[in-house]
Amino acid sequence: MKYINVFVSESPWDCSWYCCAMHETQNENKQNEKEERILQANNRNFNSLFEYPDNSIKTSKYNFFNFLPMNLFEQFQRLANAYFLILLFLQLIPQISSLAWYTTVIPLIVVLSITGVKDAIDDVVKWLPGLPSLYLKRHRSDQQVNNRSVLILMNGRIEENKWRNVQVGDIIKLESDHPVTADVLLLSSSEPYGLTYIETADLDGETNLKVKQAVSVTSGMEDNLELLSAFNGEVRCEPPNNKLDRFSGTLSYLGNSYLLDPERLLLRGCVIKNTEWCYGLVIYTGQDTKLMQNSGRSTFKRTHIDHLMNVLVVWVFMILGGMCFLLSIGHGIWESSRGYYFQAFLPWEHYITSSVMSSTLVFWSYFIVLNTMVPISLYVSVEIIRLGNSYYINWDRKMFYAPKNMPAQARTTTLNEELGQVEYVFSDKTGTLTENVMIFKKCSINGKTYGHSYDDNGQCVPKSPNDKVDFSYNRLADPKFSFYDKTLVEAVKSEDPLVYLFFLCLSLCHTVIPEEKVEGELVYQAQSPDEGALVTATRNFGFVFCSRTPETITVIEMGKIRIYRLLAILDFSNERKRMSVIVRTPEDRVMLFCKGADTIIYELLHPSCASLGDVTMDHLDDFASEGLRTLMVAYRELDKAFFQTWIKKHGEAWLTLEDRERKLALVYEEIERDLMLLGATAIEDKLQSGVPETVVTLSKAKIKIWVLSGDKQETAVNIAYSCRIFKDEMDGVFMVEGTDRETVLEELRTARKKMRPESLLESDPINIYLTRKPKMPFKVLDEVPNGSYGLVISGYSLAYALEKNLEFELLRTACMCKGVVCCRMTPLQKAQVVDLVKRYKKVVTLAIGDGANDIGMIKAAHIGVGISGREGMQATLSSDFSFCQFHYLQRLLLVHGRWSYNRMCKFLSYFFYKNFAFTLVHFWYAFFNGFSAQTVYDIWFITFYNLIYTSLPVLGLSLFEKDVNETWSLCYPELYEPGQQNLYFNKKEFVKCLLHGIYNSFVLFFVPMATVFNSERSDGKDISDFQSFSIIVQTTLIWVVTVQIALRTTSWTMINHAFTWGSLGLYFGILLLLCSDGLCLMYPSTFSFLGVARNSLSQPQMWLCLILSTVLCMIPSIGYNFLRPLLWPINVDKVLNRIHFCLKHPTPPQIKIKIKHSGLRRSAYAFSHKQGFGALITSGKTLKSSAFLKSKRSL
Repeated sequence: MKYINVFVSESPWDCSWYCCAMHETQNENKQNEKEERILQANNRNFNSLFEYPDNSIKTSKYNFFNFLPMNLFEQFQRLANAYFLILLFLQLIPQISSLAWYTTVIPLIVVLSITGVKDAIDDVVKWLPGLPSLYLKRHRSDQQVNNRSVLILMNGRIEENKWRNVQVGDIIKLESDHPVTADVLLLSSSEPYGLTYIETADLDGETNLKVKQAVSVTSGMEDNLELLSAFNGEVRCEPPNNKLDRFSGTLSYLGNSYLLDPERLLLRGCVIKNTEWCYGLVIYTGQDTKLMQNSGRSTFKRTHIDHLMNVLVVWVFMILGGMCFLLSIGHGIWESSRGYYFQAFLPWEHYITSSVMSSTLVFWSYFIVLNTMVPISLYVSVEIIRLGNSYYINWDRKMFYAPKNMPAQARTTTLNEELGQVEYVFSDKTGTLTENVMIFKKCSINGKTYGHSYDDNGQCVPKSPNDKVDFSYNRLADPKFSFYDKTLVEAVKSEDPLVYLFFLCLSLCHTVIPEEKVEGELVYQAQSPDEGALVTATRNFGFVFCSRTPETITVIEMGKIRIYRLLAILDFSNERKRMSVIVRTPEDRVMLFCKGADTIIYELLHPSCASLGDVTMDHLDDFASEGLRTLMVAYRELDKAFFQTWIKKHGEAWLTLEDRERKLALVYEEIERDLMLLGATAIEDKLQSGVPETVVTLSKAKIKIWVLSGDKQETAVNIAYSCRIFKDEMDGVFMVEGTDRETVLEELRTARKKMRPESLLESDPINIYLTRKPKMPFKVLDEVPNGSYGLVISGYSLAYALEKNLEFELLRTACMCKGVVCCRMTPLQKAQVVDLVKRYKKVVTLAIGDGANDIGMIKAAHIGVGISGREGMQATLSSDFSFCQFHYLQRLLLVHGRWSYNRMCKFLSYFFYKNFAFTLVHFWYAFFNGFSAQTVYDIWFITFYNLIYTSLPVLGLSLFEKDVNETWSLCYPELYEPGQQNLYFNKKEFVKCLLHGIYNSFVLFFVPMATVFNSERSDGKDISDFQSFSIIVQTTLIWVVTVQIALRTTSWTMINHAFTWGSLGLYFGILLLLCSDGLCLMYPSTFSFLGVARNSLSQPQMWLCLILSTVLCMIPSIGYNFLRPLLWPINVDKVLNRIHFCLKHPTPPQIKIKIKHSGLRRSAYAFSHKQGFGALITSGKTLKSSAFLKSKRSL
């Protein structure tokens, strides 16, 4: 009775579900372990000497003072921004500046400002769930939490104050349904024996009730303010840490010392339940609380494309430096061989003493001229594209959740394209995959199933609201309970003896604690939601459990009050997987009622139940195929003499101090045998709508889903089957349950040996690589197993598996599995698992959860998604994207993510191409101008090229491009694969863009050169002047890049047409304006191309050059786009062919085949893996006066 001993004595807490055997990690600060926290109750002066933090919290990244330096530091981590800053300084040097300084400083300031504002919005403006029209600042959210009201004991009276003002050593009063303000030591409560009931959903995701007990020496103070004010106990305890299950210390009071353990500590984030009031001594505040210690730190998330662009910028620098070096050498050679003869016309400046000096200056001049290879407008465009794609998510009506009136929300605008590259999804279970609601769906009694809906002819029909059973005959029924099989009600009313015993068993065999919040209204507090669902079901069918004492259980059976004497509770344990109660009926019969896992109960049945057992097992198969959680129900009538003998053995085993658990188990086995089978129950742990379909769809997209849960193992595994993360077709599911390092290692290697035996051989490539002792962490390549497998590992075993010498074994084993379930995890372990995959796999990860216990992994993953669910908005506030239903994830990834990735890749490849083609014309021109750093184009064309002429078409492509519509994106998840492999924009694609740009620049320079060289107009005048040549080259360039973007566009809209062809028309309009007589005569020094446009556009050579250059530039692109799918097809090409085929030849609908699941999945006795409330009940500590029973005696 490990769990109950906490309440009987003050022994340490045996918290298996939170991995109490977790060893100290290598990175833990050993110095802090030697320190201790000292505090004294009601003595702020003493406690202030230690400078403990206040109770305020801060979740935002920026504040008024650090925003500018921190944001600029983050922005200049982009090498391109740093490059333009250096370029700005170079342009301030007149000896080398070939362009005006403001051509760089203005765009740089604009880029930094736009990005800064966006980052500030990302950090500050956050969606408030439930209020679509209202936005909250994260700072304001912090203020709301910090300014909550709390009752503090000050100067002998209770005063209302704010959370932020709570200090270590204060005594505070907490009331029912209120969150705990800080980590506090429980002193007293309104409940007997100082018990306090709490819900820890924000810490571990579990909504079942837990119990804490006050320190024995203070529990008697109750709410006596005089005694509490005089309390001056001194606490010495461990320093702040993130271990939710660990707390040790001593309380010194009145000359005595009392040991403290986790059962005396109420953690921040818990909610007080069913306890009118309690008092606590504040131990940890603010950032020192265990909740905040587990929250993780905010990090600046950058996409893989951002990192790639940094690498590519370095490449461009190297190419740029190489070209500048080559051109400067050319200039030196030209100056030495020919420049001397031009000095009479173009003398050197006084600071130029030699051709070497001139070459050096020309190097930096070309560095400025060629800077448009990486234009600063690239980053402005990227931010605009990301912002636009974020709004698409916000505006998506198919991700709008009507019941809460809440849309999906992109809470950051920097990670959109990353959504199209996800390979691993880490999901919480409770509240994320499930609705965290247990519903009694079906049952089997004496070989007959109940729970289907039938028509008047007795045929099974789909359920409808009209078929709902009317429980109005039962005044005590729960109005929220729904059932659709009227035959079960008829069986109850007909007083079928086995049906009667079935519901009687369920109404007696449990550890539920009833409470009457409102007079006449029963509320059940169950340690497991399964038990709550079962007791609620029996209540509706006429067997109302209404009260209990340590010796009795009172049930209202079909309107009659019957009191059963409770003789013994054989409580549940993880090994037994069953529980029993022994009662004496009003008719003086001694009955044992038992319920538990079918695989266990089946072995305990009387031989006469063999045929009934087989029928019931078939029913359980049917229940399991629907994903329901099942258990068997049985009973045994005991001989009184046998029971008297047994109860003595039970008492002796209970009083044994040595090996008591084993002896009790043996005594239990003596009486839990020869059971008579009553039937089985089926409870639905209600999945959110569309979860299994979403999992299957994501699996087809080669996205692996790992469930990281703080819940019980069997519950998590059962949900994994229900969600189709685990499938019956799998070749095996490995269970890692070792309790020491060696066992865990052996289990992991055994699993890996079965999946891929050669992975343990020295000849395995990864093992060979490891022998070289590579620098950790390195990228681990995917290993292909010989089948389909799943992995289940508990938090206890995970504590060892995450150690440095085992984490690689865990990673290799887990990544070969189709699905992974990690249960009983701490929030820190969740973040560690995510980080492990990030470090070694080098793939994009996504974490999704709904509770405060998920914040760590949400922050650790590349992308964090918050579910706005039942557990508040903590996860949502820390997330990058948020919505209300898990099934929206497939739309977020397969539609918005894939489109965003495709658009960004098309944008980048086109943007680099068009700027290479634009810039490298200067390189070819250098060979004809003495390498003098003279520009080919008019200065206004250089200014407007990226700002006006080519900005709108590429934005139209990047905001409206859809290779296939959303329907095909969801029907064919295989289309998602290019993003995972980063096929559309990578280093190889960048090289293609470079070569494409080099070829186009070559054509764009030499075709106009050959066209106008020694050419004459129709009137005999020469047209081969610099200005005419410049106009021809830039006009041809604009035409070519416009046709190129038209070729890349697959989804034409009116906006695309307007942007693409409108920009082309806008160019000619601006060109005629800049070369107009009015501007050139008014500002001759600024606008020097007087009449050039009019003259050039009227010449046939101009149009011949334009057509010829366009054709020559288009031929390679058209040829490559035609031949690539034929000669080098990728999977997406095959999928697109299937789509076209499906449009022509629709496939007939598939017939669904019912699949029955194996026995593993039916082992779903999902009670807590800790001891139940059995010993607590029999101890009498829960005894309360009940007005409910008195009010019902008139029934």
